[in-house]
Amino acid sequence: MHPKSRNLSTSHINPRHRFIKKDLDVDLLFYNLRKGDISALSKAITLVESTAGGDSAFAKALLKKSLPHSGKSFRLGITGVPGVGKSTFIEALGIQLITADKKVAVLAIDPSSSQSRGSILGDKTRMEELVKSDKAFIRPSPAGATLGGVARKTREAIILCEAAGYDFIIVETVGVGQSETAVHSMTDFFLLLKLAGAGDDLQGIKRGIMEMADAIVINKADGDNESAAQRARREFQNAVHMLPVKSHQFLVRAFTCSAINSSGIEDIHEHLTDFESQTKESHHFQKRREQQELYWFHQTIEDRLKSDFYHKTDVVSRIKNLEQQILKREITAFDAADAILKQS
Repeated sequence: MHPKSRNLSTSHINPRHRFIKKDLDVDLLFYNLRKGDISALSKAITLVESTAGGDSAFAKALLKKSLPHSGKSFRLGITGVPGVGKSTFIEALGIQLITADKKVAVLAIDPSSSQSRGSILGDKTRMEELVKSDKAFIRPSPAGATLGGVARKTREAIILCEAAGYDFIIVETVGVGQSETAVHSMTDFFLLLKLAGAGDDLQGIKRGIMEMADAIVINKADGDNESAAQRARREFQNAVHMLPVKSHQFLVRAFTCSAINSSGIEDIHEHLTDFESQTKESHHFQKRREQQELYWFHQTIEDRLKSDFYHKTDVVSRIKNLEQQILKREITAFDAADAILKQS
């Protein structure tokens, strides 16, 4: 018997006693989170990322407490192919932001890590200067089997970072597949990082990514590569004029920079500041946030319905039978889909 409980009769024991510690833990973690404690923030994100069933209610309670304190940051999405210098760029921009008295959180969304077992912020160690600052928080994404799952956890991590007082959130994507679309749907400004003369020119750019970009930055514009970077900037600036005008009406611009020596970073920071100021004045900033919230509401419903459907035992067995019929050309894929949906 615990020493403190020796004099307690059973009538004094709260039947919900076993839940009290858990509730207090949520309160304590949230209290430390709001104080800006990095350890508490790390624990909170780990909790949200956890797939253990027992952590789900804990995570939901923490997010519910955090939600009223979220939404006050500027959310920047950054994409670019591996080797474009994302880590160096993010560190240079992060230091610029911290100099401007901002608290910066860097999150990564990397659905490929479940296959490669790597993480684009396994290179967290490359941001040696940024990670030293008590105004910076750097967090790799969890490896996830589905993009939707990773994206959801990243969105929840944004809420936690904002509740912890971070006013500038950078969400980095590996730059392959559909991860760009996910990052675009949870950020205020989407930046496309490019290289000049790397076979990654206008012809190699997916139109969809170009249309999502709010700015294009040609990185590594230094030394012998500076003139090529300037040419690339002019080409991209001409190209964006041919794309549909964005709803925020803010001019999409192409920049050059050398993240390694921080040249051009201040101009990009100023551009982001102007964007935030003008879009808030025109109310587009808040409107886009509202559209994103509704998008994720409907996206979560779709993800949950799909997950629940494929986890039904009878559905799994029927799918296998229908797959064999499709391969034997006994039924079309469309008729097979209709059949199983009508039966479920």
